Amino acid sequence: MIKRRSNAYGKMHGSSTTTSSTSIEEQIDCEVRPGGMLVQKRGEKTDVQAPNLRLRIAFGALRYEISVNSQATFGELKKVLTAETGLQAGDQRLIFRGKERENGEYLDMCGAKDRSKVILIEDPASIERRFIEMRRNAKIQSAHRAISNVSMEVDKLAEQVSAIEKSISNGVKVPEVQITTLIEMLMRQAIKLDTITAEGDASAKKILQGKRVQKCVETLDVLKITNANVKPVIVTTKWETFDPPPPPSTAQWEIFD
Repeated sequence: MIKRRSNAYGKMHGSSTTTSSTSIEEQIDCEVRPGGMLVQKRGEKTDVQAPNLRLRIAFGALRYEISVNSQATFGELKKVLTAETGLQAGDQRLIFRGKERENGEYLDMCGAKDRSKVILIEDPASIERRFIEMRRNAKIQSAHRAISNVSMEVDKLAEQVSAIEKSISNGVKVPEVQITTLIEMLMRQAIKLDTITAEGDASAKKILQGKRVQKCVETLDVLKITNANVKPVIVTTKWETFDPPPPPSTAQWEIFD
């Protein structure tokens, strides 16, 4: 803030003498423009609408032309660019005239004119965060696919378990090797689940499939004991025998007159 002093001179009526000067002080808010020029600070309200600028934005291989108020800040420009590029304002860095601009700097006070070029780059920290997020999402999708494959295999094995359970409940003895083989196949699926790194929803699905495998194995262990006590049914067929018919008679009858 600076003070400006102004003097008022007047003459007394009918006198040759002059009065002493009266001092009037005015307070004016000032700010420094680029290049060191001291100017009156811009007020919050103005009666004249500032013109719009058409700025050329370079974002990698992409080019945009943005219309924005000449008295807008670079922070406000970032908000406009968010709608165009999808890049959040906090992840943007704006370079103008070879210098990164702060959010509070005004376009016109930094020398921006119509058709001026502004370079937009993404904050390196944002790039790293996005890369980490992409890797995380890829792992989650891979886990979902792996768990889905295990789920389909468990569905098939569970059907076989139900079929064996039904046979034994009907008193039909099942070959023991069929039960042990099925248990081994289920344990292979359990090992596959253990090798899957999962989090979030994928972790919940992994736990669910693990419980399904465990339940099937426990069922087969019980069926294995029950099956050992089932006596095999021996079916015997007795065929009825018939005597062959007598041979035709060859006797000759004597004829009497």
